[in-house]
Amino acid sequence: MTDTTAKTPSRRRQRFPEISTRAWEHPADRSALVALRKLTGFDDVLKRLAGLVSERSIRLMFLATAVKTSERQFPELHDMVRDAAYVLDLAQVPDLYVTQDPTVNAYCIGIDTPVIVVTSGLVELLDEEELRSVIGHEVGHAMSGHAVYRTMLMILTNIATRIAWVPLGNLAIMAIVTALKEWFRKAELSSDRAGLLAGQDVQASMRALMKLAGGHNLAEMNVDAFLEQAEEYEKAGDLRDGVLKLLQVLPQSHPFAVVRVAQLKKWAESDEYRSILAGAYPRRTDDPDTSVGEQWRAAAEHYTASVKESKDPLMGLIRDVAGGAATVGGKLRDTFTGAGRGNGSSNGNGADGGGGKDAGSGDNG
Repeated sequence: MTDTTAKTPSRRRQRFPEISTRAWEHPADRSALVALRKLTGFDDVLKRLAGLVSERSIRLMFLATAVKTSERQFPELHDMVRDAAYVLDLAQVPDLYVTQDPTVNAYCIGIDTPVIVVTSGLVELLDEEELRSVIGHEVGHAMSGHAVYRTMLMILTNIATRIAWVPLGNLAIMAIVTALKEWFRKAELSSDRAGLLAGQDVQASMRALMKLAGGHNLAEMNVDAFLEQAEEYEKAGDLRDGVLKLLQVLPQSHPFAVVRVAQLKKWAESDEYRSILAGAYPRRTDDPDTSVGEQWRAAAEHYTASVKESKDPLMGLIRDVAGGAATVGGKLRDTFTGAGRGNGSSNGNGADGGGGKDAGSGDNG
C-alpha cells in the first residue's frame, strides 16, 4: 500500500474530500452495510474468521504469479489506481496486480489490506477511460468493505451448510444464499457508481459495461442501442418472460450487463449524482450517527418504487396482487393458455403491467 498525497489525477476531475461511501452505495447495499458497521467489535470477528484463509498466503501468491503495477510495471494502470484513490480520498492506495488470464475480470480481495486484481483480458479489452472506471469500481469495493463482509458471510454460509441435514435446514440456507446474492448484486451497482465518480466519464463507464457483454469490437456497437436493448429486456414479453428473468437472475452474484448500464445512466442523470459533483455529499465524520432504521426504510422504499415503476410483466402482476386487482386470475389464465390471442387482443395488460418507468438491477468485478 502506498500514500496517495504525492500524486494528483492525470486530468482535471472533481475530488471528494472526506466523502463517505454512503454517497454512492445503493440503498439496499447501504442499509446492510450500515447495520453491520454498527455492531461493536464486528470487524475484529470478521478478521478472525478470515484468518481461516490466510490473507498473507493470497498476497504471496499474487507476488509470485502476477505482475504488481508500479512506476516501472504497467505505469498507466498504477497511475489509475492512485488517481481513483485521490479522487475518492482513500488514504492508502490498494496494490494492483495484473494476472495473465484471457477471461475478462477484475476483483478486490483481502481485509486488512485489500488487493485489486485485473486480468490481462480486461486490460486488452478496455481503453484508458474505461479501465479507469473499472479500477474505480474496485476501489469502491475496497472502501465500502465489501470484501470484508462478503468473506465473513460466505464463511458463515459454509458453516451453515454443515447443518443442512436439519429438517428444512437446506431451505433455510437457500433463502440465506439467495438474500446474499441479492445484496452482492446491489453491491456491484454501488461500485459502478464509485467507478463513475472516480472517472467522471459516464460514456466510458457505459462502454466498459457494454464491452463486458459484447467484446472489443466497439465500432460494431452503440451505447444508445445497448440502452434500447436494456429497455427491451426490462419490458420483454409477457408474464412467462418475467418469471424466466427472475429465475435467471437469482443464481447470479452480479447483475446483467445490460441492466447495469441502464441503472448507471439513471444514476448519472439523478439529482443525487449532481449534488455529489457540487460537493453536497455525506461525510465520513457523520457515519457513526447514521440511523440504521432510516437506511432500512430507504431500502424498502427503493424496492417499493422498483415494483411500482417497473415495466416488467411479473412486477405488474405483483402490483395487481398488492392492489387486490380482480384481473390477476385472468392474466394468469390468458398468459399460460394463450387465451384472447385469436380475437385480436394484444394481451397488453399482461405485457406492460400497468406501465411505469425503468427499474431493475443489473459484471464482472
